[in-house]
Amino acid sequence: MTVNLGDVVAVIGRSGSGKSTMLRCINGLEKFESGSIEVAGHKVDGTTSHLRALRREVGMVFQSYNLFPHLNVAENIKLAPRVVKHVPKAEQDQLVEEVLARVGLSEKIGAYPDELSGGQQQRVAIARSLAMKPKVMLFDEVTSALDPELTGEVLKTMAELASEGMTMVLVTHEMGFARRVASHTVFMNEGRVWEQGPSEQIFTNPQTPELQSFIAPDLK
Repeated sequence: MTVNLGDVVAVIGRSGSGKSTMLRCINGLEKFESGSIEVAGHKVDGTTSHLRALRREVGMVFQSYNLFPHLNVAENIKLAPRVVKHVPKAEQDQLVEEVLARVGLSEKIGAYPDELSGGQQQRVAIARSLAMKPKVMLFDEVTSALDPELTGEVLKTMAELASEGMTMVLVTHEMGFARRVASHTVFMNEGRVWEQGPSEQIFTNPQTPELQSFIAPDLK
C-alpha cells in the first residue's frame, strides 16, 4: 500500500479486519513481525529515536478524544508544540488561534473539555494534531462515537482539510464520505489489503466477492 503526498485514503472493511491495527502500525503504536513501513522518509522500526522523529511528522486522531480534562482547549493544543518542538510562547498562542480557526472553534479557546459537545471535542483533537504541523494525518474511526449531527460537524472539518491538500489516511465506516472525499479507498479483509484503487472505481466496480458483499447495502 502506497500513499502519496496529498492523497486522501479511506480504509474500509468489517470490524476485526485489521484497519485500526494497520493505522497504529503506521504511527509506531503497534509492533509488527514482518514487512516494512516508511513514512515521510522515516522507517518505522520501533526504535525510540525513529519514533520521536516519526511522530513529529504524523498526527493521529482517535475514536476517543483523549483531551486532558484539567486543561482548557488552548492548553490542550499548546502542550505538544511546547514539550516536543519547544515552540516559543508567542508562537504557541498564534498557533492555537490558527488551528482553532481551521476547525471552526475559535470561540471555544478557553473552554474545558466537559463544556464541549462530542463533536466539538473531536474537532479540538483534530486541531491539537494540526498544531504539530504534520505531513500526514491519521484518523481512526473518529466519528463512530458521535450521533449523526455531530458526525456531520467532524466530517465537514475533515473534508476541508482534504480540500487544502492535507495527506490523510482514515479508517471509517462512513461509506458516502469515503466515496465523496477520498481519492483512494483501501478495502481490508482478514488482516490484509484485499482490494484498493480510486474510490469511485472501488465503489462502482468491486472486483472481489468480499468487497461486493461489504458495500452492497451502500449501492442500493
